[in-house]
Amino acid sequence: MLSSWSLFLVALACMALLFLVAWAGERRPLGDRHPRLHAWLYSLSLAVYCTSWTFYGAVGTAASNGWAYLPIYLGPMLVMLLGYGVLRRIAEVSREHRITSIADYMAHRYGRSHAIAVLVTVAAVVGAVPYIALQLKGILTSMDVLSGGAGSTVPAPGGVALWLALVLAAFTMAFGTRSLDASEHQRGLIWAVAFESVLKLVAFLAVGVFAVATLGGGAGLFDLLQNDPGYLERFSPWRLPEGFGMQIVLAMTAILCLPRQFHVAVVEFRDERDLAFARWLFPAYLMVFAVLVLPIALAGLTQFSGQDVHPDTYMLALPIAFDREALTVLAFLGGFSAASGMVIVATVALAIMVSNDIVMPLLLRSGMVSGGSETDLSQTLLRVRRISIFAIT
Repeated sequence: MLSSWSLFLVALACMALLFLVAWAGERRPLGDRHPRLHAWLYSLSLAVYCTSWTFYGAVGTAASNGWAYLPIYLGPMLVMLLGYGVLRRIAEVSREHRITSIADYMAHRYGRSHAIAVLVTVAAVVGAVPYIALQLKGILTSMDVLSGGAGSTVPAPGGVALWLALVLAAFTMAFGTRSLDASEHQRGLIWAVAFESVLKLVAFLAVGVFAVATLGGGAGLFDLLQNDPGYLERFSPWRLPEGFGMQIVLAMTAILCLPRQFHVAVVEFRDERDLAFARWLFPAYLMVFAVLVLPIALAGLTQFSGQDVHPDTYMLALPIAFDREALTVLAFLGGFSAASGMVIVATVALAIMVSNDIVMPLLLRSGMVSGGSETDLSQTLLRVRRISIFAIT
């Protein structure tokens, strides 16, 4: 077990590294001078789709309900591979008209209706804020698992959740509102999100390979699926859970309609070559997760059979059970990256919508903010966005 303080410091160290990566991305925008590198950054930023549920919960779902975990991966893969033309058209139209959010896009499609923009913004905030809270809860739960229930009891004023939220809000305000570029490009933010995507992929891959090894390699995994009646029934290719197809459809819409996904895929879109590269890299990224969920779930079911270990914690419980401290810390960092990346990008996207479509129009109509100079309005808008980020987080 790791101490609560050590886990708290590991999380803070990870955030400090993110600050450094984002700062370097802002100061030295190599992606602007090297198109291939920018294509990688753009593709990896799409993996903000993989939240703490994808990192922890998919394994728990597979252990409990077999193939029920697959739709969350298959939906985006199908959109990227088969719906590429639609996504490209949305991105090109948004770039042409300088669309800055999903609310802005929907308003544009309906005659620039401000009422539509407000409705979409309110719906997005109502839907996203509880999910942001779940990401913070996921971080605290993982700390509890690793510290034997003491992860959220660090003697800090306000508790761990408050300090994590404040650090995430500070990072988002620092690198998500640095400029008011008409297209809202945030280089440092994208560098940080891409780095987190690599970190959670490496962590998931490491635990997945370890799980395969505990099962006796690929042959052992195959034998387990073939010979154990319980596993054979649960993971039979002919036994799909009820609602499997509808869940795929919902996942397909999520990759287009979630505010954070629209932001990274459409608002941050610059060149068709980036999207063409992401069309194959992002599905490959998701495929790694989808494939490795199975051995991790089976290794957990085998190792903890008859024990009171929740399937959602198998990602952490497996390394702990075999005293692999380095792998345990890596798994924690992967889950932390998955959760923090979602919180950061979601709050940026929501803050843009709230400021552009609700707060600034109200301030201008009420006379609290005059037309003034463009510089004054820009500074006011930046302040509104920072306050929005703080309030949402």
